[in-house]
Amino acid sequence: MSIWLPIRLERGLLPKQVLYFLRFKAFQGAENLKGFFYWRFFGSRKGRALPVCGRCALMKKRERTIWHDDDSFWQTFQFEMFNTEKLEAAPQEVDQLVELLDLQPGARVLDLCCGIGRHSLELARHKFEVTGFDRTASYLEQARTKAESENLEVDFVLGDARKFCALEEFDAVINMYTAFGYFEEPSDDKRVLLKAYASLKRGGKLLIELMSKEVLARIFQPRDWHERDGRIFLRETEVTQDWSWIKNRWILFEDGQQKEFTFGHRVYSAVELTGLLRRCGFADVEVFGNLEGAPYDHEAQRLVTVAVK
Repeated sequence: MSIWLPIRLERGLLPKQVLYFLRFKAFQGAENLKGFFYWRFFGSRKGRALPVCGRCALMKKRERTIWHDDDSFWQTFQFEMFNTEKLEAAPQEVDQLVELLDLQPGARVLDLCCGIGRHSLELARHKFEVTGFDRTASYLEQARTKAESENLEVDFVLGDARKFCALEEFDAVINMYTAFGYFEEPSDDKRVLLKAYASLKRGGKLLIELMSKEVLARIFQPRDWHERDGRIFLRETEVTQDWSWIKNRWILFEDGQQKEFTFGHRVYSAVELTGLLRRCGFADVEVFGNLEGAPYDHEAQRLVTVAVK
């Protein structure tokens, strides 16, 4: 049985929704003695078992499509993935990647897996010719609306990154915020890189920015939770398949409702990602610890690779 927090917590220190969740987890495990104890403990201080929260007890596991093709996943967690801090960081991140890639005025840039377009729009403000590509229609619609409101010219394209190719059209391709490694088959990751390679002009550069094995191992937390804008977000992370795959379980409490998603993605080390890039044809690959170009060492914040065609 999985329990989120130590059981000797004062009940008043936890939001009511979290206690509901703990009761539900205890109820799930009540078939064994340990589970029964948790159920009794979280049921009442006197040990009398109280009814489990109805909305939790009736929660059913939903049969879903593959998580990255599930629009409801992206819509549910947009508030977390594109919160105010991340939106405000976009101008600085674009300044950094422009310098790291040595982008020249008017360069053509593909923002691969652009989401709601936070980097695409900022690149357009810098007068680059930008194409934003993503698989989530609602994200692209938000990006288009924002671009129109600012009179920015950005071409937003809907599709599958494994299939998109604009032959030798771009001076640079960027893939930001761990938007790589979603597919269960490693060959699909390679397909994405091969399409990016084909889309670059000779001498063009591919920048990938993500969370790596090395950084994750240093900061790893199997469970955490926080509250943002009246929402309670719980997250459980598990390392599987010999440190090649990360399994995630995200739970959101909002407006009296609970939503839960499980998903996974591949996690790369610097050596593994640079090797894959070279096998896809990239002649020169540099590795950095952040977008400022810091060394990729024990203090690295992210894994940033710059690969030249």
